[in-house]
Amino acid sequence: MLVFTRKLNQAIVIGDGIEIRVLRVGRDSVRIGVTAPSEVRVHRKEIYDIVGAANISAAATRPAKVERVAERLRARLANNTQDRS
Repeated sequence: MLVFTRKLNQAIVIGDGIEIRVLRVGRDSVRIGVTAPSEVRVHRKEIYDIVGAANISAAATRPAKVERVAERLRARLANNTQDRS
């Protein structure tokens, strides 16, 4: 891990398009600003971890369950199509 010491309004740059700037320093927290290209996803660590866990859980879904849901949706769509005729 690379560790920096920065003061208020000072920044670090990562690559060609990401800047991290110290905006405010409080007793228990530091407010930082991140400037990054729109294609770079920027998340707080706790949110990133939650999204990652949800993705792993979704990927672990059993194919049989997914197929059952798909069958129910197909049946519902077929019924809706018949009702309109």
